Amino acid sequence: MDQRETAEQEANECQETEAETKPQAAVSTEKQPPEGDRGPGKDGEQADADRFTTATVESDQDNDPEKLGELQRTEKSVEAEEAESQADLPDDAEQLQTKENVGTSTATVKVVLVPEGHVMTEAFAIGLSIRDLKHHLASELRVPCEVLQISLDGRAVEEQQSLMELGVQPHSSTRMEMSSTDPVTHPLRLLRPPAHDNMPDVITVRVRTDDGVFQEAVVEIERPSQQKAFLGGYRNKRTGVEYHHASIQTLPKRRPDRGVDVVSRTTQTVKVKSKCQQVPADISTQTRVIGYYVSCMNDRLLPITNNYITADEYHSRRLRAVIRLQSFVRRWLACKEVERLKMERDWRISWQEAQKRKTLEEREEELSDLHRRWRNPETKEDLILQYNSLETWRNEEEREINSSLRGAERKAALCLLVEKEMQLIAAIERQRNEIQRNSQDKAIKNFLDKSAAPIRWQRAADGKAIEMDTQHTLRARELQDLYDKVNLFNVSREQRLSILMALKHTVMEYKCPLTREIVGLIDREVDLMPRVKTNTVEGLRKRISTLFLQLIKTPAFNPEVAKLLKVPQDPSKLKNKTLLCQYCHRHLHLSNFKTLAGSKCNDCAETRNRAETRNEFYCYKNILKRLRADEQRRNEEAKIPFLLKAEDMKYLAEVVWASRSALGGSSDLHDLVFVRWENQRDWSPWNCILLTKEESLAHMEVKDVHQVYDATFMDRIEQNHALARRHFSEFAVFVRYLASWPDAALGN
Repeated sequence: MDQRETAEQEANECQETEAETKPQAAVSTEKQPPEGDRGPGKDGEQADADRFTTATVESDQDNDPEKLGELQRTEKSVEAEEAESQADLPDDAEQLQTKENVGTSTATVKVVLVPEGHVMTEAFAIGLSIRDLKHHLASELRVPCEVLQISLDGRAVEEQQSLMELGVQPHSSTRMEMSSTDPVTHPLRLLRPPAHDNMPDVITVRVRTDDGVFQEAVVEIERPSQQKAFLGGYRNKRTGVEYHHASIQTLPKRRPDRGVDVVSRTTQTVKVKSKCQQVPADISTQTRVIGYYVSCMNDRLLPITNNYITADEYHSRRLRAVIRLQSFVRRWLACKEVERLKMERDWRISWQEAQKRKTLEEREEELSDLHRRWRNPETKEDLILQYNSLETWRNEEEREINSSLRGAERKAALCLLVEKEMQLIAAIERQRNEIQRNSQDKAIKNFLDKSAAPIRWQRAADGKAIEMDTQHTLRARELQDLYDKVNLFNVSREQRLSILMALKHTVMEYKCPLTREIVGLIDREVDLMPRVKTNTVEGLRKRISTLFLQLIKTPAFNPEVAKLLKVPQDPSKLKNKTLLCQYCHRHLHLSNFKTLAGSKCNDCAETRNRAETRNEFYCYKNILKRLRADEQRRNEEAKIPFLLKAEDMKYLAEVVWASRSALGGSSDLHDLVFVRWENQRDWSPWNCILLTKEESLAHMEVKDVHQVYDATFMDRIEQNHALARRHFSEFAVFVRYLASWPDAALGN
């Protein structure tokens, strides 16, 4: 008996410990009934003791067969006694079952945190005690359970009471206040306050189960931290409210398996079966023959309503119908062909008009651009236009004087003409000096910008541009900023003095004659600044700026400019890239020569042109520009058109082709273009022809020139090609292109 009572006490302590450490939440598992709900008196204790004793015997005597059989007989007798006791007390069992079901029902509890006013809404079993409720809320708020105090309707509740004892009904809601006895150390606040909306946290819904029984379920509403993805629905244009389709936002309800395959391929398709059937139709006839008589008493003659048509008449009528039908079809086809020819004629006429209009517009644009450049020159090429106009005017005036005057009057008129020409030349030279100053300033600015620009490259992953500054680019940028400040003349005396001091400290880092000269000029300007006017020292300031620019262009002081200088620092790089000018006897880089012959540099050619011929190359530059664009479109690897220059095109047009079209004889340079003579070969001076724009379009359609042009015209073209080949063969750059042509084409 002592062992049995000890076992009962240990079982009760274990059950009480589990009830204290496991609070019941919204939809929980089955709850152990309270001690008051057990069987009355010693019967409940006896049943618990029996279960505990049985478990002890099973754990102690697993290996003893005799004791195991005796234990099984004892269990059967205990079960029989329990069944008899339940049969004797049916009403008490039903009451216990009903009370247990009510205790497991849930209710919505709203807990107000005082004094913050936050509300925590959760569903709890109404059989849950206030002590367990405190444990659960303390774990949620992360505060000790001892500091929590719960009150209902303004009065504190005891920890032993349950929600059902406080009057909370199943599936109902109640409001309780909770405060902290130590608000300073353990204040009550929500760790993650809920979103402010009008939707309740817990709702009770009534659902119908598969058995057809309605049940009430408590549903907790979760507020996600991110916006729900839009998977279908529509939006109100006025209010902007989005409505989601429930069939897309929720998972479809799975249909119960009825055990029968109701969706299969055999039920979704139609079987088509073709079967041929022959219907018998037997007909017999009788004729009169030898030995067999057939009566004709019942025979009758059928009347003929129409004329009899023979086979020839039938076929002739069909032939006439076919011929008539063919005539209508041929007429329809002829009308379609006429309409097509009319459309082609209209398209051809419109295309020709568009081409003429385009040609006129291009010519007007060229003339307007030429006139604009002549009136407002901006480059040296624009000044050549003025010199060319001056030469044309002088020749006309001289021709008129020679034709109308004689003796002393002619000499006086020629002297006046020379004086006017000198005045016009002086005006043009003033414009030339102004243009040279502007171009020099732009060239200096571009040079400094290139030297101070950071290193750029594109990233292979996404193509974005990446910039990187080195110590050389930073040094070049610093010198550029200082040079811009030195050229600011319209500043106050204090600002100018500050700029000169910064320049002096910069150049004093290096010891050389150039820096010593700059420092001496700076000291001289500082000495003269308070005693003289600003315009008096303007020349001194320009001298300082020029010497400082010379220092910037020196690679020893600014290493970044080494790659931008025309004359490289390494003498080996000048090999095979310099030519001797036959006029000024200077060795210059290839870029200083306009023609491929290299006999005259750009400066000598420009001076000789201004003094003697005064030719302009505007038209030849346009011809070369069109030629390069056409060859680039037809062959991206074309090289010869990009080796020629405007002077070479002038020789090719004037000397070789006499500035006239080979077919029509037109001498308008604005309308002449160079095209290929044989379209299968790349363009070259010995495979070209000078034509107008309209003639070039027709010539480009010719596939074999030997079948289209006559022998006389072919001989004249070959002579021009031989002259061009002889002239351009003097240039080393064309030797390898001449070697690729056959001997028959080159001629002897």
